[in-house]
Amino acid sequence: MTDDLLARHRAVLPTWMPLYYGDEPLEIVSGSGRRVVDAAGRSYLDFFGGVLTNMIGYDIPEISAAVSEQLATGVVHTSTLYLIRQQVELAEKIARLSGIPDARVFFTNSGTEANETALLMATNIRRSNQILAVKNSYHGRTFATMAITGHRSWSASSLSPLQVAWLPSGDRVRGRMRGLSDADHVEVAVDELREVLATVTAGDVAALIAEPIQGVGGFVHAPDGLLGAYKKELDAHGILLIADEVQTGWGRTGDHFWGYQAHDVEPDLITFAKGIGNGFALGGVVGRADVMNAVPAISFSTYGGNPVSTAAGNAVLDYLLDHDLQANARRVGAILLDGLRAALASCSIVAEVRGRGLMIGIEFVRPGGNEPDPAAAVAVFDACRRCGLLVGKGGLYGNVLRMGPPLTLTEDEAREGLAILVEAIRTVDAAAM
Repeated sequence: MTDDLLARHRAVLPTWMPLYYGDEPLEIVSGSGRRVVDAAGRSYLDFFGGVLTNMIGYDIPEISAAVSEQLATGVVHTSTLYLIRQQVELAEKIARLSGIPDARVFFTNSGTEANETALLMATNIRRSNQILAVKNSYHGRTFATMAITGHRSWSASSLSPLQVAWLPSGDRVRGRMRGLSDADHVEVAVDELREVLATVTAGDVAALIAEPIQGVGGFVHAPDGLLGAYKKELDAHGILLIADEVQTGWGRTGDHFWGYQAHDVEPDLITFAKGIGNGFALGGVVGRADVMNAVPAISFSTYGGNPVSTAAGNAVLDYLLDHDLQANARRVGAILLDGLRAALASCSIVAEVRGRGLMIGIEFVRPGGNEPDPAAAVAVFDACRRCGLLVGKGGLYGNVLRMGPPLTLTEDEAREGLAILVEAIRTVDAAAM
């Protein structure tokens, strides 16, 4: 059945849509909690959650009940030309949690659309198409979001409606920030921002968009406080700050509800998606009222904020807060991060274990240096699957394992996954020596 489905997939879907595991991809047919089952009946502990999207896990009664209740009304869609109670309720909650006074919320279908919307707002209020973005970033697959994506593998076109200037990433393994202390890193990065503004822009830059922790980029992140240091310089020029929280939001980092909160800063706009829908298509932007209201024409998203997705979003957010999943992410994430760092400290193929809460990356290199080793990453990736653990991949060179388990992950499940990871990495490391 799997082979037949793979052939059918290849016959009708484009070649640039990747499938994990090559010629033996998975068809996931059921799930419960943090575990999924494939078409062959094999169970896996899921440490990737549909690319950090199944934030609460699988088959959650509270979410199923909220969606079923809405479906029972017979109304799946009305469009935002009519009042939608679930949309208003969810917007009220997100505005309150955003940390932005007098905030407004606009709902979309995805993180890509959310980032497009934020760019629309920022460029309108600033009357400029100049954007600052960060190398190694990922912000989406549409025309404008590809232009601000600083990751070659995901940039399918050089054509752009924007003029983009680039700031350095927070990579500590290689590049100009390698070996710097946190304080020196921040100082060098702010100096670079000043130089970019003075040399390669026309002065009237609209916004800086940045992920507090880079997702597709392999969970690379700069020192705490950098975005706050940037914002002081941005404010002097009237430049807005957009925090792309598509992967870092909703308490995933453990220490904070939003990733930006590690940086002593208040963004002008925050984009969100993925986890808030727990698999239902839901994203959006929350931000300052004057910026959100800056679009000088009628606009809406046909399916954005529809009754079913926002019913799910309300249930997800209520569950998240009622069960204090941010605290769980901090506690269970520490088991994984501390355990990985201790077990892999002498591993020759591991350059860095990094992340925060339940957002964890492991970067693989060739023994004796910092040359990226995507083959080692793939070997560990495949070994994890054989042992019943699903993880993700990423990084600029494809050499980083990415883990973003559901925030409901238990301590026992964390230790189970940790044991599989350590054994897989040690086996691949031994073969590389």
